[in-house]
Amino acid sequence: MGRSRFPPLLRLPDFRRFWIGQTISVVGDQVSLVALPLVAVLVLKADAAQMGLLTAAGLLPHLLFSLPAGVWLDRVHRRRRLMIWADVGRALLGVSIPVAWLAGALRLEQLFVVGFLGGTLTVVFDILWSTIFVSVAPRERYVEGNTLLNGSRSIATVAGPTISGGLIQALGAPIAVLVDAVSFLASAVSLARIRSAEAPVQPEDAGLRERLLVGLRFIFGDPIMRPTLLAAGTINFFNFGFAALFLLYATTSLGVAPGLLGLVLGAGAVGGVLGALIAAGVGRRLGLGRAFALGCVLFPAPLVVVPLVGGAPFPLILGGLFLAELGAGIGVMILDINVGAVMLARTPDRIRSRAMGAFRFVNYGIRPVGALVGGLLGAAIGVRETLFVVTICAVLGGLWLVGSPVLRLRDLPEVAEG
Repeated sequence: MGRSRFPPLLRLPDFRRFWIGQTISVVGDQVSLVALPLVAVLVLKADAAQMGLLTAAGLLPHLLFSLPAGVWLDRVHRRRRLMIWADVGRALLGVSIPVAWLAGALRLEQLFVVGFLGGTLTVVFDILWSTIFVSVAPRERYVEGNTLLNGSRSIATVAGPTISGGLIQALGAPIAVLVDAVSFLASAVSLARIRSAEAPVQPEDAGLRERLLVGLRFIFGDPIMRPTLLAAGTINFFNFGFAALFLLYATTSLGVAPGLLGLVLGAGAVGGVLGALIAAGVGRRLGLGRAFALGCVLFPAPLVVVPLVGGAPFPLILGGLFLAELGAGIGVMILDINVGAVMLARTPDRIRSRAMGAFRFVNYGIRPVGALVGGLLGAAIGVRETLFVVTICAVLGGLWLVGSPVLRLRDLPEVAEG
C-alpha cells in the first residue's frame, strides 16, 4: 500500500479540532472583510477619509492594548476559555449590524464602535493563539502547522469574497456580515473541544513596568526578531494605507460591481492557495530567512497593477485586479508561513504572550496609522495617486533584512536565551 498523503498533524485530534475551527472562522473573516467596508461605502456613503477612519477603528486596539494584554495574558491560567469568550463577543458584535440595519438605525458611528470593540477582542484572541498552537503542535511540526493554517486562510480568500459578493448582491451588505458572526461561534465550539494541556503559568517577581517592557526588549534586542519586525511592520504600514482605499477605488473609480468584485477577488486569491502549497518547499530550498525576504517583495509588488489599470478598458481592469490578487496571494503565503514558524520557534514559552503582544503592538499598532495616512493622503492627492505611493513604499520594507542574520537562516532557530 502507498503512504497516506493525509497530513500527519491532522491525525492529532486536538490540532485537527483547532484547524477546523480556525478554517471556518477565517472564511467568515474574509466575508466580513469585503462586506463591512461595503456597508460603509454602499449603505452609508462613506468617503475616503471615513474609510480610513473605519479601517483604523478596527486596528487601533492593537496599538492601545497589545502591550498590557500581553502582560496580563502571560499570567492567565485558563487562556483557552478566554479565547472562547472573545469569539462569542465578536459574534454578538457582528449580529448587531444587520439588526440595526433592519431597524433602520444603522449609522457610521456604529461601524466605528463595532470595529473598535471587535478589534479589542481580537487582540486578546490573537495573542493567546500562539499559546494554543504550541500546545497542539509539536515543535518539529511548526512549519507544517503554519502551512495548514495559512492554507486554510488562502482557501478562505477564494471562498470568502465570492460568498460575500453573492450575499451582498442578493441580500445586502449588512446581512452578509452575519456569516462572520456564525464563524466565530464555530471557532468557539472547536476550542471548547480541545483537551491538550496549556503551558503552565510561571510566577514572576518583576514589577509591572518591567513586565511591560520585557516583550519590547526581546523583539528589539534579538538579532532575528528585530529585522523581522521592522520589515513586516513597514510592509503592513503601507499595505493598510492601500487596503483603506482599495474597495473605494475599485467600486467608484474602476466601476466594478460588488458581486463581480467578489468573484474577481475570489479568483485572484487562488494565488494564496498556490502560495500555501509551495511555501514550505520554497523555505526548504532557499532557507526560511531568504524565503521570508522573497515574500517581502512578492506580497506588495503586484498591487501596483491596481492603480496602473485606471482608465483602461473594463476587461483589462478585471484582468489587472486578478493578476494583482494572484501575485500578492502567493507572496503573502510565502512570507507568513516561513516567518511564522521562525517566530514561534525563537520565542521562549515563559514570555510568549508578552513577546507576541509586543510584536503586535508594533506590527499591528501601526496599521491604523497606515490606514489613516492612506485615507488622508487619498483625500489630499487623490486615491489613485496614493495607491501608487503606498505600494512602492511597501516593496522597500524588505530592505530591513539586508545584512541581518535572518537571511542566513536555513532552518528553525534555537529558542532565544536570556
